[in-house]
Amino acid sequence: MLNDQVAVVTGASRGIGRCIALALAGKGAKVVVTARTEDALATLVAEIKATGGEAVAVAADVANSDDAKKIIDTAIESFGRLDILVNNAGITRDGLLVRMKDEDWDAVLNTNLKGAFACTRAASKVMAKQRYGRIINISSVVGEMGNPGQANYCASKAGLIGLTKSNALELARRNVTVNAINPGFIATDMTDELSEEAREELASKIPLGRLGDSDDVAQAVLFLASAHAGYITGQALGVNGGMYM
Repeated sequence: MLNDQVAVVTGASRGIGRCIALALAGKGAKVVVTARTEDALATLVAEIKATGGEAVAVAADVANSDDAKKIIDTAIESFGRLDILVNNAGITRDGLLVRMKDEDWDAVLNTNLKGAFACTRAASKVMAKQRYGRIINISSVVGEMGNPGQANYCASKAGLIGLTKSNALELARRNVTVNAINPGFIATDMTDELSEEAREELASKIPLGRLGDSDDVAQAVLFLASAHAGYITGQALGVNGGMYM
């Protein structure tokens, strides 16, 4: 249980981030949820409060260092501490390497990698002083294996794994663990739009024979955020059905 712990979840308005926020709240955590527009978070906050939980929304762009600091400051102002940071915010701007524009590269690296750095930098100051914290970065299986047409996204997710390991080394003496989760193919609104044949083709590449779902990732977050994972740091946990080993 995470009773009275305080968690920040970035990119929480939909998909995996939304599921993570609900899962943390369901275990008793007070949750600060953030995305670029607060309107997109209103339903999530209402859902958490309707089940007796506590949640606050912050409209912010994690790629902006001032916004990243605002997110962490809001957690402290609202709940007095910060125990868990889940760096989930991410975007894609897919395209073949030879056609990829500088702005598409920069946008993805700024949100996916710089955003995690900025939020972690702000959170680590609080957690180090508390001498406790759990930082969990949502990377991707493609950060390990690559993917055609996603040079920017793969680079950002591979960078997250490196950031995880470096930060884990720096923060270990302060009892702050830093780990990554590398989801594989996860069923989302985007995959729902694919044909049945296309979904079956994706599933055929996965030894367990199915796409993952957001809750598969959320359950891994709950474990790494819990007391049970207190001796785990600097690790990248694959949640991919065996598609990359």
